Amino acid sequence: MATKIWTADAVIKKVSEYMNDAHVNMVKKAYEFARVAHRDQMRQSGEPYITHPIQVAGILADLHMDPETVSAGFLHDVVEDTGVELSDVQELFGHDVALIVDGVTKLSKIKYKSSEERLAENHRKLLLAMCQDIRVMIVKLADRLHNMRTLKSLRPDKQRRIAKETLEIYAPIADRLGIGTIKWELEDISLRYLNPQQYYRIVHLMNSRRDQRVDYIQKAISEVKSAIADLDIKSEIYGRPKHIYSVYKKMVEKHKQFSQIYDLLAIRVIVESIKDCYAVLGAIHTEWKPIARPL
Repeated sequence: MATKIWTADAVIKKVSEYMNDAHVNMVKKAYEFARVAHRDQMRQSGEPYITHPIQVAGILADLHMDPETVSAGFLHDVVEDTGVELSDVQELFGHDVALIVDGVTKLSKIKYKSSEERLAENHRKLLLAMCQDIRVMIVKLADRLHNMRTLKSLRPDKQRRIAKETLEIYAPIADRLGIGTIKWELEDISLRYLNPQQYYRIVHLMNSRRDQRVDYIQKAISEVKSAIADLDIKSEIYGRPKHIYSVYKKMVEKHKQFSQIYDLLAIRVIVESIKDCYAVLGAIHTEWKPIARPL
């Protein structure tokens, strides 16, 4: 799936779908402020620096984050990288936006050095503990995701270092916060730079029968809908291929070849209550016999 490239107008259009006019105007104001603050700066890729805050804000808007968080997405680098003072951000955008911007600025100054699992977990706990507001970490994850998407402009040694840090620190935090879409992409991009041979091999193998898998997902969704139709439960059902890193991890941990990995697809049913969840699960188990996982 191609990565979405956001424009400022697209971000504003997206937030207009779920924010009121006052909140949309706040987001617009944050963009204009960031655009002026970063006007003379360029990224290492050669692009105007403002492209980065726009993408971060777009990722946050796609998650339907609140106006303060999306505004902070536009503004998250202005204190660290321009002459703007935190007091300016607070005066113009309020306490919450200033708190988030300040938190992201502080997180960016913490350097990760060890790859030992225990120390990596301590580092994750430290980052989360530093966040007075969890929205700080959500903005940081969006910031890291766009930086990963543009990693090709850096030296190979930096690419590997950042990819390793992302896999050990930021992807697990995204998982802990329940932001699967960010977790999956962070893991896949990290694998691309840490083990490109295996990454592209799995991509090739998955793409070779992609149309067949898409058809299978659509058929499975139809069958699930039929299985739960009589329950009269409000639900959302969608499917997706498993992401590349999860396939790679299963191959490594279970010492299997790609041809031996059978759960390459996933169907998800979202309902409104725990009671509905068990009712849907029971209906699905009536149609399909569950396979017990080995301990």
